[in-house]
Amino acid sequence: MTDKSSSADSPQELETELSQFELTQRTDFPLITRIVTVFGIALSLVHIWFNTFATLPELWVSAAHFAGFSVMCALTYPAAAKWRNSRFALAIDIGIAVAAIACLVYVIFAEDALYERGVTFVTSDWVFSVIAILIALELIRRTMGWFIPCLIIVALTYVVWWGSWLDGIFAFPGLSAETMLYRAFYSSEGMFGPISRISWSYVFMFILFGAFLVKSGAGDYIINVSRAAAGKIIGGPGFVAVLGSGLMGSVSGSSVANTVSTGVITIPLMKKAGFPPKFAAGVEAAASTGGQLMPPVMGAGAFIMASYTQIPYVEIIAVSFAPALIYFLSVAFFVRIEAKRSGVHQLETDTPSMFSVLASGWHYLIPLAVLVALLVMDFTPTYAAGISIISVVVASWLSPNRMGVADIFDALAQGARNMATTAVLLTGIGLVVNVISTTGIGNTFSLMINDWAGGSLFIMIVLVALASLILGMGLPVTASYIVLGTLSAPALYGLIAEQQLLELLTTGQLPEEAKTIFMLIAPEQLAALGSPMSFEMAVDLVGKVPDDFKATLLEQSLGPVTVGLALLAAHLIIFWLSQDSNVTPPVCLTAFAAATIARTPPMATGFKAWKIAKGLYLVPLLMAYTPLVAGDFQQVVIVTLFAILGTWALVAGLEGYLEGPINPLFRIATFGMAALMMWPGLDIWLRLLGAGLFIALVVYSYKKAPPLVTA
Repeated sequence: MTDKSSSADSPQELETELSQFELTQRTDFPLITRIVTVFGIALSLVHIWFNTFATLPELWVSAAHFAGFSVMCALTYPAAAKWRNSRFALAIDIGIAVAAIACLVYVIFAEDALYERGVTFVTSDWVFSVIAILIALELIRRTMGWFIPCLIIVALTYVVWWGSWLDGIFAFPGLSAETMLYRAFYSSEGMFGPISRISWSYVFMFILFGAFLVKSGAGDYIINVSRAAAGKIIGGPGFVAVLGSGLMGSVSGSSVANTVSTGVITIPLMKKAGFPPKFAAGVEAAASTGGQLMPPVMGAGAFIMASYTQIPYVEIIAVSFAPALIYFLSVAFFVRIEAKRSGVHQLETDTPSMFSVLASGWHYLIPLAVLVALLVMDFTPTYAAGISIISVVVASWLSPNRMGVADIFDALAQGARNMATTAVLLTGIGLVVNVISTTGIGNTFSLMINDWAGGSLFIMIVLVALASLILGMGLPVTASYIVLGTLSAPALYGLIAEQQLLELLTTGQLPEEAKTIFMLIAPEQLAALGSPMSFEMAVDLVGKVPDDFKATLLEQSLGPVTVGLALLAAHLIIFWLSQDSNVTPPVCLTAFAAATIARTPPMATGFKAWKIAKGLYLVPLLMAYTPLVAGDFQQVVIVTLFAILGTWALVAGLEGYLEGPINPLFRIATFGMAALMMWPGLDIWLRLLGAGLFIALVVYSYKKAPPLVTA
């Protein structure tokens, strides 16, 4: 793709090119389309019942979740693009849909019989468990590509076959095929296990909530609010992209879908205002990627995180606001600097006032207020989402565009369509998670990367970032987070918690109850525990504690709340780093989608987006080394304020520009100022010094800046 930013493309041509980022669907079979629509409505209603009044066994519900969305995937997405109009391929896919339903029926009626005969498989158990796995593999291949099916096959064969061939830490004696299939199909840890439960409860309900919001017109309202808030300032179209994509991404849950939906509006606006096309595409890609980091929804990752950490969902989204703010402001700083450098003028002089826009659609804010209020009041996320869906409909009656029965059915059908590929994916990923827990390979992997890191938290984060980038080339963000979180979160959490323990030792603030373990390990050091000690001495002392005692030591030293926040910080770091594949070449679909809209070279756009999205790497470091996540309110505010200024300084150093060009000496100095403001453990006066110097540089560059030519 060449740079044709000056050419005008028809909406039809652009829609055709953007279709490459969407899955091939059957469109020439109207009857099938209607069947899928009706089935999707029914499936959404059934899932609402599952999450409200139903008291069915979770295994049955998970199996029904998989079977229902397998039917939708099989009928909607052909095995290959060339077969989209093939009646023979459709007949086969109808057979797959019937087989998926048969697997559900078999689970319901065969489970009791299996346990009555002592969990011994008969022929039908073998047949249906294998069919269920094959259906999952094939439908994931259609919707996500080959990487995940290959990963599942490698995991399952490791358990029953080639794991026994290995030597060293990854050697596994093996399980029989019967045991593996039982754990995959019948147990509460396999494809119908915890990941599937998260899928049919939290994830589905919030995706359905997003579908209702979009159907009510909230998407257009978000864009209008963003344009009113930022359209009239210098670089306004760029800020519209940052604000609008961030808000939309929190609801959509997909970076590519967010880019396509908002980018067709924001990218042309940015280009028309004077932003370079590659920069416009990069901003949209970076902002859309950050949408999954923006509370209150945060895609599917926050729900899975809540399940892994056993920390309430509302606490996760509460601590995620400050990191998300830092990230989006980091993108906004790039926009501001590029606007000043490129002479971007005010474009939308006729934009209505913010008050009039808010007043025209104030009812769109009601569902979000209801959602947040219910979460804060400790209602379950599924209940909060369900009530919020009702509030979307009720709120629409306060506007001229009232949602009627047809609109409600359309939203129910669209929610099911949006969920189909995610449901099948999460069910299949459950097979991988089951293998990790069954074989203990997660603990092995954690010990291995801990050994590679040599006790260095920074090296550990670098290793996780590299692993997330490699996995992200073949896995969607949610799947990448699940795999990485299962494998590396324990090791990362251990280093974060140990770092806090070392701080207690070096400051002489170790609680009395924690000294008992040290008394057993190193009684000669007991006297030194009550006073500050050197960092080297603290490291040596902690290193003497056996691994079996470290969990107890950390809880006694830090307390259960701090330990829980350290675990949450580890998962948030992994979740943030899992986003980088969206904007990091060579495989960065979000940037490629933005490049298609902007008519820019895909790879060059990817590198531009990667540069603009630097907050994806900076914020995880702040989570690891500062109280950004684990601190009290005052600590979080202080860290956030200095991090915002420090990020601005860092962006200025990278760009060599502030309010005007800065010379090489000042450019180097900005990195020092950023370090003073963000480096962990520095005295507050040094941070204030860095902030003061940077503010002075901003004022100086503003006075020296060339006059801005406006249109």
